[in-house]
Amino acid sequence: MAKTVVVGLSGGVDSSVATYLLKEQGYDVIGLFMRNWRERDGGRCTAEEDYRDAKSVARLLGVPLYTVDFSQEYLDRVFEHFVEEYKRGRTPNPDVLCNREIKFGPFREYAMDLGADYVATGHYAGIKHEGDRHYLLRSTDDNKDQTYFLHQCSEEQLSNVLFPLDTISKPEVREIATKLGLTTATKKDSTGICFIGERNFREFLSSYIPMQDGDIVCDGEVVGRHHGVYYYTIGQRKGLGVGGEGGRWFVTAKDVEKNILYVSHGDESVLMRDSILLEDMHWINGMPKIDRVTARIRHRQPLQDATYEVVGDSVRVVFDEPQRAPASGQYCVLYDGMVCLGGGVIK
Repeated sequence: MAKTVVVGLSGGVDSSVATYLLKEQGYDVIGLFMRNWRERDGGRCTAEEDYRDAKSVARLLGVPLYTVDFSQEYLDRVFEHFVEEYKRGRTPNPDVLCNREIKFGPFREYAMDLGADYVATGHYAGIKHEGDRHYLLRSTDDNKDQTYFLHQCSEEQLSNVLFPLDTISKPEVREIATKLGLTTATKKDSTGICFIGERNFREFLSSYIPMQDGDIVCDGEVVGRHHGVYYYTIGQRKGLGVGGEGGRWFVTAKDVEKNILYVSHGDESVLMRDSILLEDMHWINGMPKIDRVTARIRHRQPLQDATYEVVGDSVRVVFDEPQRAPASGQYCVLYDGMVCLGGGVIK
């Protein structure tokens, strides 16, 4: 008897082709479309357009499509954390939490209730199931690898997961979609934070966090005014509104309590860090018995050689080469070859 797979059919080209590949592999495939965000301020959301595309793909491929609303779970488990992190002056990544708290949480549970043997998504990642052990692997297409966003998932959450796009490149995905005549074949990839969409980020954030103009300070002198210290990220170069001689300007620190943004210009060595401290460290398969790893502090960053050590409740990652502008609140993800070991929040 064919196994049943419930695939997250999002209305994008990746999940569309993942659905097709699963059917080709002989699975009984069910599509499941998630609604994770309900508009509260009249802004434009792409959910309806995505749903229309998901329905079109499901109809063409001959798979049933269900919809489920996880907007309350998303609000409680992801969005509230997002706002609180910004209030602390940090730079959170809600996509990481969305995978752990929604796609491989309530979504997976709902899929099991539909009779799923497996759950699948259109992520560019690999998975290895060996008996009762389950390993998250980097994608064959390293340029599109999305394990950075998946590293907080537990081994149990990954125990019955399939990633059909593991060995396929993005151009191949688009080529397959074009040959099939899928409406999503030429659809642009979604970018940025899902619940903000095409709206101005500052306007969106200001409706949840009160903003105040404040001083931009360099070497003890006020060199400009900012429009809300929460908006800025360590290392940011654009949109500072300051200029002058000495090379490019960039953010070095921000003081949320005093509402001061600190900047510098010219030599960026002040941003370089040999090591970082991680909190809330998550090991997918338990802490490995190795000390040499590779690591990345942002999605698509080339892997960096490093070592790690446990320091109390934290993990210190020491890089072979200094890293530019690690941002508090973002994640550092560790690897052993192709295996994603897990990661933690940069403290």
